Amino acid sequence: MAQFLMPQLGADMTAGKLLGWRKKVGDSVKRGDIIADVETDKADIEVEVFSAGVIERILVQPGERVPVGTPLATIREEGEAELPSAAEALPRPLPPAPPAQMPPIISPATGRLRISPAARKLAADNGLDPASITGTGPAGRITLDDVQRAARAASAQPPADRQTRMRQAIAAAMARSKREIPHYYLSTTIDLSRALAWIAQANVKRSVENRFVYGVLLLKAVALALRETPELNSVWKGEEAVPRSDVHVGVAISLRGGGLVAPALHHTDRLSLDELMKRFLDLVRRARAGSLRSSELSDPTVTVTSLGEQGVETVFGVIYPPQVALVGFGKVVERPWSSEGRIVSRPVVTATLSADHRVSDGHRGGLFLAAIDRRLQEPDSL
Repeated sequence: MAQFLMPQLGADMTAGKLLGWRKKVGDSVKRGDIIADVETDKADIEVEVFSAGVIERILVQPGERVPVGTPLATIREEGEAELPSAAEALPRPLPPAPPAQMPPIISPATGRLRISPAARKLAADNGLDPASITGTGPAGRITLDDVQRAARAASAQPPADRQTRMRQAIAAAMARSKREIPHYYLSTTIDLSRALAWIAQANVKRSVENRFVYGVLLLKAVALALRETPELNSVWKGEEAVPRSDVHVGVAISLRGGGLVAPALHHTDRLSLDELMKRFLDLVRRARAGSLRSSELSDPTVTVTSLGEQGVETVFGVIYPPQVALVGFGKVVERPWSSEGRIVSRPVVTATLSADHRVSDGHRGGLFLAAIDRRLQEPDSL
């Protein structure tokens, strides 16, 4: 029997809210099917299943917020026997218990919380931690009035909105990154004259909606460069880096309401520029519409960020755990450039690398940036 768990959609996610089920008990599912929608601090996500079989039981109902890793449903895989119904599985009722007696007040020396059963139940119903409530009863006992007062105070506090929670999640992930990852930084300036000329020529033959943007060339160049420095296409697990055989470039996308997400373009190195362009535009549209898939948020092996549209010439990003590298691109600017003994004006971009020193070093990082440069000088090879 397989369990369908609340997924961890990024290192900063600790819990998620189940918004709804797209399948019901008895429905057949296969790997890759979307069976639920989950709200995270950043977005509403379509969650895929990675087992095939029949949904046996639903364990969490829409509206419930549960920690990452909590079983949401069970799936009976092929060849497994069907479980008894919930009614059949219930144990026989026990004889009625004698009436509960009020427990004696415990001395503070025991370290136990002094709270009546009724007050404890009311606190649980209101989602309150009894240890956070100040007791006003005899010897500090927490009374019903104390719990009701704490519940009113909690309800008076406005809940954090999506924007606030997103900022909190980003802050937690970035603080963890700077605390745990020994970053090193490199940058290089790349002549884009050949790449931009190639795009201009290719777009002459294409309709407006199918024209390339130069950012797609950057993504493909990064993906191909990772083949030459595969240690940068890794994730850190426990005490070691685990190389990934597939290149899934995460693209940092700003959201209209503020904040950002960085979903994956799966198998970026294998896609043609036409296919990459289509998937990139679709990914941006769905990210801003709040309809990303869980695999798109959990699979990136490296992230690319670009602030060129905001007028930024250089960006040194913070690595997003468990990844071990992040690539940044600034805006394209005209600069004097020495070529064949002459000073000419060329469109250039600054490319940067933020990398994990536990996994690579400046020499390998330099080779990676050089590989990106070389690929962009040969746009036909992309």
